[in-house]
Amino acid sequence: MSAPFSWIRPEPWGVHIVPADVWIDPGRAVDKALVTHGHADHARGGHGETVATPETLAIMELRYRTGAEDDAGDIPHKAIPVAYGETIRLGGGVDATYIPAGHVLGSAQILLEHAGERVVITGDYKRRADPTCAPFEVTPCDIFITEATFGLPVFTHPPIEEEMGKLLAALSTNPEACVLVGAYALGKAQRVIAELRLAGHHDPIYLHGAMEKMCRLYEEHGVDLGDLRLVSDHTKDDMRGAIIIAPPSALNDRWSRRLPDPITAMASGWMRVRGRARQRGVELPLVISDHADWNELTQTIEEVNPAETWITHGREEALLRWCELGQRKARALALVGREDEDE
Repeated sequence: MSAPFSWIRPEPWGVHIVPADVWIDPGRAVDKALVTHGHADHARGGHGETVATPETLAIMELRYRTGAEDDAGDIPHKAIPVAYGETIRLGGGVDATYIPAGHVLGSAQILLEHAGERVVITGDYKRRADPTCAPFEVTPCDIFITEATFGLPVFTHPPIEEEMGKLLAALSTNPEACVLVGAYALGKAQRVIAELRLAGHHDPIYLHGAMEKMCRLYEEHGVDLGDLRLVSDHTKDDMRGAIIIAPPSALNDRWSRRLPDPITAMASGWMRVRGRARQRGVELPLVISDHADWNELTQTIEEVNPAETWITHGREEALLRWCELGQRKARALALVGREDEDE
């Protein structure tokens, strides 16, 4: 008999499922990859096969051209769609089930089952309601592999309704200006737009050109984002009193000069850190995260109640210490290539 959980092995570039020779979110090209979601620090092109939700596969096709033809006119990459709740056999007696993670469109936790043992790999996740993606589902398991992007007690995300209120208040008190919101193109931008609609803001929202394709993909998958228009198609006067969504890199770029007296805002969990807001020249920090905060990370571990917790992607030390103080078995993983691209 093999030792417990010897079939799952964390490596610097991803988690290896040994009996099936499959990798979870590998940072380099492999023969077969299970991908939790479409952000660049978890998904990439070049795999022989990619197993993911249909939405994640569509995002990967848009971002990385995973379905592109090679020089011979063939498409070497094979995409295998898996619906939420669907279980597939990977080989070597390993089953995988995709479960909603609540992070971005198509994001999934992956439940792996082998020899009577259950392991859940969360990828990135959040516990807050989000109109653009399916909500996180608590899944009991023996080993829980959790991210810890905001794994410090200082990180407690406010209700998003409060942040939307700040944004709309800035707009109403500056009717001749515009509010330029920096938001990452996958997930954050669409969530901000959808939350604005829920808050009653139904005016046109203007987009930097880099945001359009991903917003249209969300709409194709049933997410209603309302009236969206391209900045490039309009004059300064058209955009007075409007909200504009752009990549964070565009906040202080020459591109922003075409806008009417922009008030710069940034939607990110890192806006809790005032120094980061000052560093970026952000006038209106909006603490909006697509990751679980400290309270949600600890709450989730308590609810899942695993025999052991493996911690990755962020501030592992504090969450590791919290587990130890609660007499919960835990270890920190050292996976490379995990970044803040989605924040």
